[in-house]
Amino acid sequence: MKTIHIKDSKEDLTIGKIVCVGRNYAEHASELGDQVPDEPILFLKPTSSVIYSGDKIQIPPFTNNMHHEVELVLAIGKDIKNADGIQADEAITAYGVGLDMTLRDVQNELKKKGHPWTISKGFDTSAVLSTFASRWLNKLTLRETISLSVNGKIRQEARLDTMIFFPIKLVQYISSVMKLEKGDIIFTGTPAGVGRVVSGDKIHASISGIAELDCEVE
Repeated sequence: MKTIHIKDSKEDLTIGKIVCVGRNYAEHASELGDQVPDEPILFLKPTSSVIYSGDKIQIPPFTNNMHHEVELVLAIGKDIKNADGIQADEAITAYGVGLDMTLRDVQNELKKKGHPWTISKGFDTSAVLSTFASRWLNKLTLRETISLSVNGKIRQEARLDTMIFFPIKLVQYISSVMKLEKGDIIFTGTPAGVGRVVSGDKIHASISGIAELDCEVE
């Protein structure tokens, strides 16, 4: 059983679904040669992929090109279906920072064949999570900076308000195609600057004033 810890709260949430959003920053879509989507692109990760700040990321033996992707992560605190804007906003109970580790070579091959991305996104240790900040105690303005460094050098840095689809819109949209339940988490997409990591690399990720994490590639 995997959980998320919310600071200043006695409750840990058991993680349900992990819903991820692709191409939610225009510059990231461009750097991969993809079109900017008209609607959110969704995929899922299994809960078995979750590790936490301080844990080690393992490179699977079937890849030669694992990439980092830093993301704002939303924790859902109540069950919702076909939510309106107010319901979607109230369903977000906490914010964290996460890493959507991606096997880029595997993903590219799967995309060429028209196959799902699951193998490139759902491997063990591919979802790294920070401690979460309660939305009731920490206001998210979307003017915060999300960033990632590898061995002390910044690789990804952007303001959250450069997302294509903002958190409330994402929750609304996802709840229109699948029920969101208490404990579900949503990876909201990564900004430009994704790149390869190798064994021994040290990763630091943060969202200013909200959360941070550190991990090492094994």
